[in-house]
Amino acid sequence: MAEKPKVLLTRLLPQDGIDLLEKHVELEINPEDKIMPKEKIIDKIKDKDGLICLLTDKIDTEIIDAGENLKIIANYAVGFNNIDVEETTKRNIPVTNTPGVLTETTADLVFALILSTARKIVEADRFLRGGKFKGWAPMLFLGNDVYNKTLGIIGFGRIGRAVAQRAKGFHMKIIYHEPVRLSHDIEKEYNTEYKNFGDLLKESDFITIHTPLVESTHHLISEKEFSLMKKTAYLINAARGPIVDEKALVEALKERKIAGCALDVFEREPDVEKELITIPNTILVPHIGSASIETRTKMALIVAENVIAVLVNKTRPPNIVNSEIYK
Repeated sequence: MAEKPKVLLTRLLPQDGIDLLEKHVELEINPEDKIMPKEKIIDKIKDKDGLICLLTDKIDTEIIDAGENLKIIANYAVGFNNIDVEETTKRNIPVTNTPGVLTETTADLVFALILSTARKIVEADRFLRGGKFKGWAPMLFLGNDVYNKTLGIIGFGRIGRAVAQRAKGFHMKIIYHEPVRLSHDIEKEYNTEYKNFGDLLKESDFITIHTPLVESTHHLISEKEFSLMKKTAYLINAARGPIVDEKALVEALKERKIAGCALDVFEREPDVEKELITIPNTILVPHIGSASIETRTKMALIVAENVIAVLVNKTRPPNIVNSEIYK
């Protein structure tokens, strides 16, 4: 009987994905439920045919060098900016991700953040739990309506469009920005209107970010951009942390340039700008955009299918990032 391919998994995933993998590969799993140190990945990867990693794993040239037998790197995420894809492509190592599956779940979270910021849900919860609630009062935790407000969506891909679908139910005016304007049919389908970047910032009551993290989007939202926003506007980021300049965000909140923010991602995860934690009109959650049982399980199964395609079936994986290696 042929020896099973060897695969390193850097952190425990939902069991369905592990069960599928173990039918086809010899799986070594990081036994600790925390980020696997780089030196351990380097040590463990030497005899492995595949690597399954997370966004929290920085897969650089040093790790790729150590994986002399690597035939696939499967990322348990949609994004893949944690992997040196240019280097893996040079070596004909396919990199895969888990697109599509987390769209609706992430959009749900984004809308939960929109509602929570507008209606001061987290602040009100703390207030009550702190024993401060003495009864209904006409000025207690006055928030803002979401209904009929303007939602500005930066990045109108899968998740941005799913957020727009939810906004329709609140009769929001939906505006968007992309580097290249989308077709009239797409705009009509989502009842949205294209705006240049500056106008979107000026007109939106809620701004939500859904653009990938690339060189041109690093600190896309910084001091200049905050100065363009309404003082009553809220910023929501569930895309990638470094798209927002956190120090500039702190200043904008302190100087009341904007009304508040809700963040699921942070510039230097897991570290968070200390002053953000102390500012009351913020909601900060620990990167839980895709954190539903259903979605995280589907992601694990997609990862397993990508690995099995390459290592067992010797075929092109279904969710390849660097497809040029198969040309």
